[in-house]
Amino acid sequence: MSTYTAFIATERIAHGSLAAVAERCKVRLDADPHATPIVYDDATGRVVDIDYRGTVHDVLARLPVAEPPARRGPGRPKLGVVAREVTLLPRHWEWLAAQPGGASVALRRLVEAASREGAPADRVRAAREAVDRVMLALAGDLPGYEEASRAFHRQDAARFTALTDAWPADVRHYVRLLVSRAGDET
Repeated sequence: MSTYTAFIATERIAHGSLAAVAERCKVRLDADPHATPIVYDDATGRVVDIDYRGTVHDVLARLPVAEPPARRGPGRPKLGVVAREVTLLPRHWEWLAAQPGGASVALRRLVEAASREGAPADRVRAAREAVDRVMLALAGDLPGYEEASRAFHRQDAARFTALTDAWPADVRHYVRLLVSRAGDET
């Protein structure tokens, strides 16, 4: 399940499901119309745009919902195959043509194998990108940000910790949480 975290300036005001976070932000906005909550997707570090107009019910009704799985009927499932151009050298086409099932089947097999092998590295890269996004947004103006970012990328845990110790507690804890999820020892 995806989780989200909301901040107003450097104060963490909510964490949890998108609905729970949006509801908490709406309550804060109703109490202080000048507040500017920013909601982050914990997995990607991207800001989630929420329309806070109307009541809490209105806000929740406009949130994106996961699509229900499509009903499956008899027959072959729709695979969602998309035709695109691929440019290869003649020797590559010859090799693909000689494979069982032809070029398309061989290419699909190669892509599936490569995506399975690269999945762990892709997850680590995506988690590190999330740390970068959030750290820049929340701590970009804080003392030691640039050095902390360098320490994060060098995986220098002691230096990263020392540089982030002076940051506001909520920012420090959130950034460190994302770093730990990135599988870093930073």
